[in-house]
Amino acid sequence: MLKPQVIADLADRLENAERTHAPLRHFTIEHPEMTVEDGYAVQAAWVAKKISAGATVRGHKIGLTSKVMQEGAGIDEPDYGILLDYMFYESGSVLPMDRFIAPRVEVELCFQIGKPLSGPNCTIFDVLDATEYVIPALEIIDTRFHRFDPDTNAPRKIMDTVADNAANGAVVIGGRPVRPMDLDLRWVSALLLCNETVIESGVAAAVLNHPANGIAWLANKLWRYGETLQAGEILLAGSFTRSVPVSAGEVYHCDYGPMGSISCRFA
Repeated sequence: MLKPQVIADLADRLENAERTHAPLRHFTIEHPEMTVEDGYAVQAAWVAKKISAGATVRGHKIGLTSKVMQEGAGIDEPDYGILLDYMFYESGSVLPMDRFIAPRVEVELCFQIGKPLSGPNCTIFDVLDATEYVIPALEIIDTRFHRFDPDTNAPRKIMDTVADNAANGAVVIGGRPVRPMDLDLRWVSALLLCNETVIESGVAAAVLNHPANGIAWLANKLWRYGETLQAGEILLAGSFTRSVPVSAGEVYHCDYGPMGSISCRFA
């Protein structure tokens, strides 16, 4: 494990990069011994700084939920990050580009749970039983690192992404909330349009065969750290489209069919 002072320093650097919009070199270049567990330790230290400054936890997100993305990252499971109150926007919102460094849009489903979920043996059935509503969401991922190192052109490693709060940026929620058993959630599909042109589409089964599987994985993962998903949390289950880079002035509209739609504009 990295030493506590190193973890605290890396968390400070992430906070400064977000504030100044000056992306960092990958921590794994400076600390090649860094592990995924170290990444989560840095993430926790950074989130703790934000909470001490007045932010509140609203939930969690799950990332890297497709096999292709996991293989590309050199891992065999998803990752997760913390959702804070200031990250949330309603459909129809204008999102200021100066909040981000290199934003990208992903299409997801969001689970709001009505009772706690915990491991070690949480299943999809436990998730569906605990879920009050499922609602469409666009996740705006962002990074405080260069995507590719400016000197070596090497990509970020999973340890960097985890430390970076799993590339959290913002969440836009909208559409029609549904009870989890009112639809076959595997077959929820969506069309993502940018300036009225379809640029991505997908089906929710691309998230670990069923989007609720990601929530079960998260409950079991957090149990190892003595943590429980609490009633009222909002949980992003993972993207079922590729991420799309965003430019200022673009309008995004995501059509979820029977579950309604979400729109937002980047100013």
